Amino acid sequence: MMVSCSEADFSNITRDNVLWIDLLSPTGDEKRAAELFLNCSLQARSKAEEIESSSRFIETEDGIFANTNFILPGPDDYSMEAVSFVLIGNTLSTIREITLKSFTDLQRRVEAFPKQFANGFQVFLALLEQRVDLDADMIEVMSKEIAQLSHKISQGEEDINEDILLDINQMQENSMLVRENIVDKQRMVSSMLKTTKVPKALQPRLNTLLKDIASLINHTNFNFERLEYLQDTVLGLVNLDQNKIMKVFTFISLLLMPPTLIASFYGMNVRLPILAAENHWDWIIIVGLMLVSVAIVYLIFKKKKLF
Repeated sequence: MMVSCSEADFSNITRDNVLWIDLLSPTGDEKRAAELFLNCSLQARSKAEEIESSSRFIETEDGIFANTNFILPGPDDYSMEAVSFVLIGNTLSTIREITLKSFTDLQRRVEAFPKQFANGFQVFLALLEQRVDLDADMIEVMSKEIAQLSHKISQGEEDINEDILLDINQMQENSMLVRENIVDKQRMVSSMLKTTKVPKALQPRLNTLLKDIASLINHTNFNFERLEYLQDTVLGLVNLDQNKIMKVFTFISLLLMPPTLIASFYGMNVRLPILAAENHWDWIIIVGLMLVSVAIVYLIFKKKKLF
């Protein structure tokens, strides 16, 4: 039997008849009713969000208390939602604040195939398996986005500007968040394998889940390394563009240096054609010398492939 989180009265049922208690944004009365029914204290949200290993997985004589985060993908960035799991006997209790797709899908499976879920441990494991599958799909989407961005940059289809670097930085943040979330699940599954409260029949599935998580960690590491390489490539292209601009300015300055020298040398010794009618060929000769000096400098640079 699966009890809705809106039910506050457990007086007509026993714990052996309850498979899963899902507390979605529970009120104080609902939480106290669940605590009385389970005969234990449920963790507060602040406790579920702590990062210490001792707070993420706790095993007592009565049961198991585990906390993990579920990633919520957004249009640009990702966020994490803390979820608490309580296993008392064969009953699983979950505490969350928002609707999660993995929970909704599993609730439908439990209602459609109740015989596949004999106890709360199977529900708990099915939730983790479903969540890991969603994480794998998320990593696959991220990999495709990184590959598309890399292709656009390498083919010159994307303008190299500040927005590109910000996009890469956001992808790096998302990759780190996904990796942190998967590592957290890895620690929790490892702890589940060590406890004696988990039925031995479920241990092969836990081992398989642990291998799947390890492969996802490798994929996230690869994505992060690829983003670092992509970032270095973009920065290299930006530096090349800046070097080209500086090269043009330097070349123009060098072209103007000989004419400037000639103009400075003859400036005070040649009468301008406007001020004096005679010797009007002097300024034409000086202009010619300037053009010749520019041509010589240009040819030297061209021959040495400096421009």
